Amino acid sequence: MSGVPSAPASPAPAPAAAADAAPTQLAGLAPDQYGDLFDRMRAGFKLDDGAGQRAVDQQLRWYASNPDYLQRAFGRADLYLYQIVTELERRGMPLELALLPVVESAFEPYAYSRARASGLWQFIPGTGSHYGLKQDWWYDGRRDIVESTRAALDYLQRLHDEFDGDWLLAVAAYNCGEAMVERAVDMNRAAHRPVTFWDLWLPGETRAYVPKLLAMKRLVRDPETYGLEFSPIPNSPYFARIATHAQVNLKIAAEIAGVSPEELYELNPAFHRWATDPAGPHYLLLPVDAADVFSENLEQLSPDQRLGVNHYSVRRGDSIASVARKFHTSVNVIRELNDLTGGLTVGDDLRVPSAVSELPAKVMLAAARVDGHGRSLRRAHVQVVRRGDSLWTIARRNGMNVNTLASLNGMHPGDTLRAGQHIRLTSGSSGGSGRSGGHRRLFYTVREGDTVTQIARLFQCSVPQLLAWNGLSSGSRLHAGQKLRIRLHTRHH
Repeated sequence: MSGVPSAPASPAPAPAAAADAAPTQLAGLAPDQYGDLFDRMRAGFKLDDGAGQRAVDQQLRWYASNPDYLQRAFGRADLYLYQIVTELERRGMPLELALLPVVESAFEPYAYSRARASGLWQFIPGTGSHYGLKQDWWYDGRRDIVESTRAALDYLQRLHDEFDGDWLLAVAAYNCGEAMVERAVDMNRAAHRPVTFWDLWLPGETRAYVPKLLAMKRLVRDPETYGLEFSPIPNSPYFARIATHAQVNLKIAAEIAGVSPEELYELNPAFHRWATDPAGPHYLLLPVDAADVFSENLEQLSPDQRLGVNHYSVRRGDSIASVARKFHTSVNVIRELNDLTGGLTVGDDLRVPSAVSELPAKVMLAAARVDGHGRSLRRAHVQVVRRGDSLWTIARRNGMNVNTLASLNGMHPGDTLRAGQHIRLTSGSSGGSGRSGGHRRLFYTVREGDTVTQIARLFQCSVPQLLAWNGLSSGSRLHAGQKLRIRLHTRHH
């Protein structure tokens, strides 16, 4: 695969002189004149190298000694890097910032942290919402390749302006928050000390974060010096953004585009269900060579065909939950497909999924986190504020006194609420640690070549756990089509 670095068995140490050596033979070309995307990036590097900084040299040695990490990261970067570089150039930003997802997520769009940060750029929910990244049952914009890149660069540009054009301080603030960096700057100014990144007192994670980016920049700029070789990445777009105009079943989308469901979800990781969000965004990222055929085929499908739905006539005794069970789907899907706000009436014509195929493991895990977080909120007796809600309307909806509700939340009855805010309905708590959560059970269908170790790694559990859940011994053999019980951990911090 292009973009994947190789290394000798004993990588060269990080020499100090390498920081001053920069390739210049290709500098000055127009962006589309480079054959290799790495060369285009090198010509746009602008940041200070951190030459002579021990922390940068330590990170260089670690990267050079761990080519497997780089191989995985840049193997994934092939899909996304061109779009990020192009957007950075359009904004006039340093192209080193295209390497920030290596530090944040190793270019894994499904990366998820204990702080509930998600995506290539590792947005936490609140910051993602602030920068316009929609997050709901169907879709998480923090994993949208195009939208999360837009949001991350918006955030970095704002931080750059806030810290008087200092990109290293902007990158530090991206990691630990602008308030932390502002306090460190103010402390140094009060003590008449320099206010460069290298002179500030910042959290240990941040003191390592900026050196990681600078070390990665030096590796990409001059890999031979460190015993590495980066295979070229074509300097051309890998994907195109294609309008769908309405909701579409993602398995059907993959079929009519001629790509695998796994590849479709790797390009569209923001969608964590069987279909796109009925409320939008109404577009998909597709390999450039599949875009036209997808658009042509999509035009030929009826609304029901593009969703893969059948029709069901409601019978006496049916409920939304029983219909959902009958068709192996969820109450949410039945409600969304039919715009239901109330119950069912005998004779109602319901649209139901014809067959919701098993999702790729990463997508199942992402969906389980959403479902698990929703259940943890209900167990903690917390209500999510909807547009137009007030403390008075929430109190009335839940049969409470508005003064009691305000008191539980440390608020005044007349305080304004914002959509998405969490309002506690009882005085009980889920524990002193502030954690809540549990497990979600699902089944995984074994595929040809799967091993117990691979499946355990996919679902972030141990091999003994997986064996115990399924009554298997360490010598048990798996076979294609076998169903394995999985318990997904959905605890949130």
